[in-house]
Amino acid sequence: MTTKQSLDSWEAHKKAIMSSTTIDEKETLFDRADRIKEYEADPEKWFRYYFPEYYSADPAPFHLEATQRMLQNKEHYEVRMWSRELAKSTRTMMEILYLTLVGHPPDTSDRNEGPSSRLKKKYVLLVSNSLDNATRLLMPFKANLEFNKRIIQDYGPQENPGKWQASEFVTDGGVAFRALGVGQSPRGTRNEEARPDILLFDDVDTDADCLNPDIVAKKWRWIEEAAIGTRSVSHPTTIIFCGNRIAADCCIERARSFADEVSLVNIRDGDGYSSWPAKNTQTDIDRVLSQKSYAATQKEYFNNPVTEGAVFKELAYKPALPIEQYSDLICYTDPSYKAGADYKATVLVGKWQNEYHIIKCYLEQTTSAAMIDWHFNIHHLTTPQRCTYYMEEVFLQDVIRKELNDACMQRKIPLNVRGDTRSKPDKFTRIETLLEPLCRNGRLFLNERERYSPHMIRLEEQFLALTPGSHAHDDGPDAVEGAIWLLGERAAVTDDYTIIPFGRLWRDPNW
Repeated sequence: MTTKQSLDSWEAHKKAIMSSTTIDEKETLFDRADRIKEYEADPEKWFRYYFPEYYSADPAPFHLEATQRMLQNKEHYEVRMWSRELAKSTRTMMEILYLTLVGHPPDTSDRNEGPSSRLKKKYVLLVSNSLDNATRLLMPFKANLEFNKRIIQDYGPQENPGKWQASEFVTDGGVAFRALGVGQSPRGTRNEEARPDILLFDDVDTDADCLNPDIVAKKWRWIEEAAIGTRSVSHPTTIIFCGNRIAADCCIERARSFADEVSLVNIRDGDGYSSWPAKNTQTDIDRVLSQKSYAATQKEYFNNPVTEGAVFKELAYKPALPIEQYSDLICYTDPSYKAGADYKATVLVGKWQNEYHIIKCYLEQTTSAAMIDWHFNIHHLTTPQRCTYYMEEVFLQDVIRKELNDACMQRKIPLNVRGDTRSKPDKFTRIETLLEPLCRNGRLFLNERERYSPHMIRLEEQFLALTPGSHAHDDGPDAVEGAIWLLGERAAVTDDYTIIPFGRLWRDPNW
């Protein structure tokens, strides 16, 4: 960022804070004292009143829990691995300003602390990957202390002339703030006799650094020895790491081993719903994620760094043959356990000589009804050739059977779906062992005519993201593995759960 851009950003920030923090100049001293007491007793009210520019949506439960931990524990070490768009830096800033202006709530169980006793933090050290970035992250603290009318009215002017630089300043009340880049010497980091009692590590990792294990190790050594080493042994200190897990080995990942609390929150929860619905709707999330690659979304929004090409370097394409030229066709479906979290996958794979062609792919986070529709699309595509339909046996339960049967009855199309009953070994091992050699030896192809289908694009992304120990989605490759394994092992598969919607509905006599 150029100097002019920095100045423009500062001016815009300054004006936004001043215009949003209007005050009642006619308020009496008694009314003001009562209001301040009320807000200080409720941190959420305090945040909402003093920071209206940032408080744009009601907090989620994980915000409230994090704030409670931060304020209740004078000595605390926490790692906040929150996705983008979950306000980790903003929330932490509001908490830190509360701790410096108001202080920790009194511990009424301690006889040495009266009801009005509060421990205020005196020195905030903000560390980021560079001094410039640390200074940029410190800017909202300085701007609010300098221009927030509500803070000035209730806690007095904070600007301290002569000690008010962009990267280091001391408030009129004696609270010090300092920005520091990783690797810089923290010597002299004292506020008179006080050592840093809030150590905030925000965005300390970079993509480039995480490519080199030696650099990560060197940075972490500096964080442990130099930065955290500035704290006092005897004085309560708050240590907070804010960031995403952008690599398997990174500083925020190493911090997890030492933290009292690790708060890991993705843009969507385990059931596939927005973690912060008051701010990020499902539609908004869908829109943003659709504009990025699978690997990028996993790293930035799901704390799941993906190393593309770790197993499958690239996928080969060629046009699919006419359906009648394939010696065998299998449609394999891997449904998901949870409606919004996992992907439902249905693939049509054809065998031609010693090659396997992925002719059609459906891969999406969707409903069972949509997944059933995919089967009829494939039925129309493969008719009049014989195509055998399989689904993982564990999923072929009564609910899905009934949905399939009802759809068949409504469309008057008999659709035979068999259960894949084999005992499956580890998923990654199955996919890597069977499919990687086929891909490497030029025997596995994706349909060129489907190259730009969003479903085929997702399938390729899931193949490239496949990595040992990764949490990346692999439902598409898993379905392909199932189809190709069955193409070679058809005799081992029973047809106990064939769906025949006309006359005899199920082979199960109890249905």
